[in-house]
Amino acid sequence: MKVQPYNRDAALAYAHRWAFDRNPSYLDFSRYGGDCTNYISQCLYAACKTMNPKPVFGWYYYNSYNRTASWTGVQYLYDFLINNNGAGPFAQEVPLTDLVPGDIIQLSFNGESYGHSLFVVEKGKGFGSDNIKIATHTFDRDYYPLSEYKYQKCRGLHIIGYRR
Repeated sequence: MKVQPYNRDAALAYAHRWAFDRNPSYLDFSRYGGDCTNYISQCLYAACKTMNPKPVFGWYYYNSYNRTASWTGVQYLYDFLINNNGAGPFAQEVPLTDLVPGDIIQLSFNGESYGHSLFVVEKGKGFGSDNIKIATHTFDRDYYPLSEYKYQKCRGLHIIGYRR
């Protein structure tokens, strides 16, 4: 499969459009543990229009009952993006300094497991977390400074591209 370029502009347009609203094509998971990773997956899909239909270990959402855990689960999305050699988006873990708009940050509040996904919408000059602005769901945000979060660990996921 040929690697396709990730359409960051489409992902960012989607992120801003739906940051404070919900796309009716998707279930809002806010009452079921959080909607952050569902929102991130929607942003990724807007950029590549390609799902991975592989049962269990793929990445897809057809409806609330026919989806993979990677569409809505923080750790499952990480595992999919880092290990994906098939259809859909793929990523590599990078330091925050290497992130660009359209990438993903995941936070660990307890220092052990990661429980929140954020979408990078802006990155200023410098190396501090106050130079990174994010969009997310559950607690809806857009252009929100990463430095306002209280977390113990974070990891960055740079989206490299996708395969059809």
